[in-house]
Amino acid sequence: MDDVDLAILRELQRDGRIPYAELGPKVGLSPSAARQRLQRLTDAKVVQVVGVTDPMAMGGQSMAMLGLRVDGDPRVVADVLSHHEEVVYSVLTSGSFDVFAEVVCRRPAELLDFINDVVRPVEGVTAVENFPYFGIHTHRFLWDVD
Repeated sequence: MDDVDLAILRELQRDGRIPYAELGPKVGLSPSAARQRLQRLTDAKVVQVVGVTDPMAMGGQSMAMLGLRVDGDPRVVADVLSHHEEVVYSVLTSGSFDVFAEVVCRRPAELLDFINDVVRPVEGVTAVENFPYFGIHTHRFLWDVD
């Protein structure tokens, strides 16, 4: 990644819907060159341009972070859980938990069912701690790309 790629990423963080006609001149390229650069970054999976939703506004009224303790390889557990649409985010970590999984369900009863019927039976899961959300306070996708 060079300085132009970083400039493209900064502009996309400000406005992910910026037209190429505006993006190009802001980063010192023609619109078509900016499109080609962004396509290269997208193909390399450096950047993904998506619409970000608020799950609570979309009807997912029961959100929680699940802290999982795992006996064995936590990557295997994270892979199993990643196949379930309720899991929107997962990370491997250290400390008290081996995996954190962010889960979105429509109702509290569905969250309970998901934890008991899907998560607990996964081979290697030894404990699940549920941290329910009352609301999303801060949700940003701005990282320093310098």
